Amino acid sequence: MNTTKIIAAITLLASSSGVFPQNNATPQLNVVQLSASATVEVQQDTLSISLNTSKDGADAGAVQTQLKMALDAALNEAKKSALPGQMDVRTGNFSLYPRYGKEGKLNGWLGTAELVLEGKDFARISSTAGKIQTLTMGSVSFSLSREQRQKAEADVQATAIERFKTKAGEIAKSFGFGSYTLREVSVNANDQGFSPRPRMMAMAAKSMASADEAVPVEAGKSSVVVTVSGAVQLK
Repeated sequence: MNTTKIIAAITLLASSSGVFPQNNATPQLNVVQLSASATVEVQQDTLSISLNTSKDGADAGAVQTQLKMALDAALNEAKKSALPGQMDVRTGNFSLYPRYGKEGKLNGWLGTAELVLEGKDFARISSTAGKIQTLTMGSVSFSLSREQRQKAEADVQATAIERFKTKAGEIAKSFGFGSYTLREVSVNANDQGFSPRPRMMAMAAKSMASADEAVPVEAGKSSVVVTVSGAVQLK
């Protein structure tokens, strides 16, 4: 390599060294992290009832057939009252697995099938559940519909934001600053259900009731919480 090429290479290296990031950036001062929340209690408007059955026997095919027959009968009864949004009908867990004895040998098969009734029409759902005789009660749960949750979040979000702004102003004043600017912010929402235990106190209650008796249910409330968190620059 001649002298001209060496000088050119050194010049290029020196000029390109300035593009690398520097690690001595000045830290941001007077930045405060804070959060504020607001909560509203909302009546739960969606009911979900799970009905199921279990079968066992020596032959897997026979057990599966029994499960299918019980589920088909329940589906036919439930579909008579199905109404989109008010009572939706869907199948749940359907499983079949081997049963082993003490010596580890296969001695039979166990299977379960599930049907779920879900929607906003509590009377329709509980009445239909009472009419289904091939499945027994599995569980009862309540929740908020998407529309109800979104409405509650919109109602409480403005309150959470105002609380965040008030808190930021108070912090700025407490530290002797006149105001603040918003650097970053995030808004998060969630709901927490706290429904009471259904008035049907045991799984056997349904089998002791008359064929067409509605399953007794009672909804509770959910707590919708919106949290605003972020960082502000004190000025």
